[in-house]
Amino acid sequence: MGDGFAPELRHVTGARRFSQAIAEGDGISIVVHVNDPEAARAAEEQGAEAVALRRPLEGLSGATSLPLLWRPHGSPEQARAAGADACVLALAGLDDDEGELERSYRAALELGLDCVVEVRNDEELELALERIDPEIFLLAGNGEEDAGPLAHALELLQDVPAGKLALAEVKTSGPDDVAELERAGVDGVIVPAGNVAELAGGAQPQV
Repeated sequence: MGDGFAPELRHVTGARRFSQAIAEGDGISIVVHVNDPEAARAAEEQGAEAVALRRPLEGLSGATSLPLLWRPHGSPEQARAAGADACVLALAGLDDDEGELERSYRAALELGLDCVVEVRNDEELELALERIDPEIFLLAGNGEEDAGPLAHALELLQDVPAGKLALAEVKTSGPDDVAELERAGVDGVIVPAGNVAELAGGAQPQV
């Protein structure tokens, strides 16, 4: 997928876009939730491919060159103001017939953002494909599934068309969970800050 956006829309000169970071390489990509610049710097040193933000962070651009994913279910404009490379749009709440989903998705692309569409079940996945055909999905749960978030993400993955990128978010993931997601074909996993090197197979964390 070509870049095609003006250089001034990039938060750091030379930084990779989110989709490129997730798609490249042979293994699963680790995306780390961070709450401060030091956590972002540590994530990059330990082999993360991107970081996820829940709020704007000052000094982040000087701490890491990794792509930034805006995780709140806010507007693309909020993501862009925070310096993000990508934003999450949750289909829940945007699946009405008033065109809000299409407007938000188009706004994200016009701002130069990669757009990750969060779906919770097969119906939302099918609806997203029909209405906007996004390139990146976040396979999420709504707390009602019996199988647990990991198994639920793997079940949803079966209906993601070939050529799309699929992310999962496993809040208590360990190496075994990440390995299972990787074997199934998940492209990236969003994890809490911690021992990223153990999950990513990168450099050991500095003490």
